Amino acid sequence: MGGLIAIACGLIVALGAMGACVGIGMVGSKYLESSARQPELMGPLQVKLFLIAGLIDAAFLIGVAIALLFAFVNPFAG
Repeated sequence: MGGLIAIACGLIVALGAMGACVGIGMVGSKYLESSARQPELMGPLQVKLFLIAGLIDAAFLIGVAIALLFAFVNPFAG
């Protein structure tokens, strides 16, 4: 049972990291594209970029916290 929990924790962290990396990459590419089209909007767009990147990263860190909960506290153990 302990091995399956370790695999589940690894999958939670790995899939969350992949999703966060893809999301931040897409947001960053759209920021560069839009700032190249309209350079006068770089300031407001940069604020929105960092806000969204922080929210995406926060969602990943919540997944890491849940994986650590499963790894150390193990609420499903008998």
